[in-house]
Parts: sequence; structure tokens; C-alpha cells
Amino acid sequence: MMRVRVAELKDHLSEHLRRVEAGARIEVTDRARPIAMIVPIEGGLEMDPPATPFSAIRDKRYASARWKRSSLEMLLEERGQR
Repeated sequence: MMRVRVAELKDHLSEHLRRVEAGARIEVTDRARPIAMIVPIEGGLEMDPPATPFSAIRDKRYASARWKRSSLEMLLEERGQR
């Protein structure tokens, strides 16, 4: 089993997750004490194929909402209230 510090995990997360995906188990430590374990999903992850391929909907465009104000105006108004 591999041990990594939190900072190391954050700096190289993708690399460590690829190791886990390949079957490795990683113990995460904080100041030399174990705080978490990252383990592969048992049996793998099963996904159903999409009902419609992305290529069939890639260029689909939606009609305008036809609001009286632009979405940008509404967003700026909301942010101004924070």
C-alpha cells in the first residue's frame, strides 16, 4: 500500500487516481497520521451507453427565452445583492 501526504496528493491527484484505477490502494496522511484511504471501486464502474450519440445533438440550438431583460443584467443584479 502506498502512503501519500495531503499536499502530495493535491499536487499529483490525477497521477494518484490513475494508480488507484489500476488497482493500487493509497493511504492519505496528515502530519504522519492516516486520515483516509483511496481504494478502487470493486467490480469496476459500469455505464450504460447513451440513448443518443453526441454527434446527433452537437449542433442543436435552443430558442431564445425572450426575457424582457438580458441574462447578464439579471446576473449582475443578483451579484450586487451579495
